[in-house]
Amino acid sequence: MRQLVVQAAWVIFGLWLLGGLLTLLSLLRLKFLKPSTDARLKKSDAPLVSILVPARNEERRILRECLRSILAQDYANFEVVAVNDRSTDATSAILRELASGDERLRVVEGAETPRGWLGKPYALQQALEASRGEWVLMADADMIFHPAALRTAVAYVSERDADALSYIPHFEARSFWERVFVPVWGWGFLILYPLDIVNHARSPLAVGIGGFFLIRRASLAPLGGFAAVRDEVLDDFRLAGYLKKSGARAFAEYAPDLARTRMYTNLAELWESATKNWFAIVRFSLALATATLAWIFFIGILPALLAALSALVIALGSADETWRRLFVPTFLTWIVTVLVTAAVNRAFRVPARYALTMPLGWALCCAVLIGSAFGVATGRGLNWKGRKFYEHAGVSPPKGKAGRRRSR
Repeated sequence: MRQLVVQAAWVIFGLWLLGGLLTLLSLLRLKFLKPSTDARLKKSDAPLVSILVPARNEERRILRECLRSILAQDYANFEVVAVNDRSTDATSAILRELASGDERLRVVEGAETPRGWLGKPYALQQALEASRGEWVLMADADMIFHPAALRTAVAYVSERDADALSYIPHFEARSFWERVFVPVWGWGFLILYPLDIVNHARSPLAVGIGGFFLIRRASLAPLGGFAAVRDEVLDDFRLAGYLKKSGARAFAEYAPDLARTRMYTNLAELWESATKNWFAIVRFSLALATATLAWIFFIGILPALLAALSALVIALGSADETWRRLFVPTFLTWIVTVLVTAAVNRAFRVPARYALTMPLGWALCCAVLIGSAFGVATGRGLNWKGRKFYEHAGVSPPKGKAGRRRSR
């Protein structure tokens, strides 16, 4: 048995060497979209773009800064449709204050969410119906745009005759828990969604980031607009997949110089935001969630624990040779994971020293996935901005939707 444990430790070390190599290759291939220098889209004959901004309970966040950055775009022809999504704070007043100073911004007071819909998709649908643009841009109320963000995106889709483009923004991480958590899931995204594969027309992979997702209106029509994702908490990712399956040419690009966001500022906000999504990421499958948790524990957490325990036992003078044999692969694994995480941290603009907290980041990922699965599986539901969803007698997690959509 002890021999098997040591052998397993070496296998895990080998997997981390392979993972490190894949990570380095991904980082070397990483390209950042830069602001366009093409000034032609500053002219009034540019296609009309409708920027759709759903806003719910954003009073304490950066709603003003977000909308001001949108209104400061150097693109010639756009409108902004902001939906006050049944906010219980001063969000509506902030929106109307900004609209009074700029006629390009229109405010829609959101209606009560109908049965079968989640709040954000319905807010987007209302914004879509109130807009006029040939192109629509999904934008979150916590996203900050570079002045050339929209112009660069329209130039990109025009050059490639594309139907959709999503920016992967810079995810700001300032607090301790943000810096522990963001690079861990960012590393997973980097490995699982390589953009040179995502952007290939025949690839089943698709990426949509709701903070900046430019879509040709004509490509949304066959899907019924945002009705396609009416009960999806991962509305952006799922919409990208449906667009691609319908034949639309959808692209995604890393654009940290063009858009940035800070999704959460403390552990409580991080927990609410992440638990909202993580069980949906594994498609509400308890089997897949269990497999993911086991993988994270054995690959991401256990090697560091065993390295620390082995070092402690050896330091205490144990004569058991097994601990010495176990220390070597687990310690080497720890070194590799720190180096890999430090490289990822650099790409995500997080101080390299936070690579030392990698096991804590993986443990937090496990806790988030457990919390997310528990809320849905037990029917207690999940919370987001004062709303509960996926609870008993509420909107159910989507199942078998592809066939249902084809039959509509």
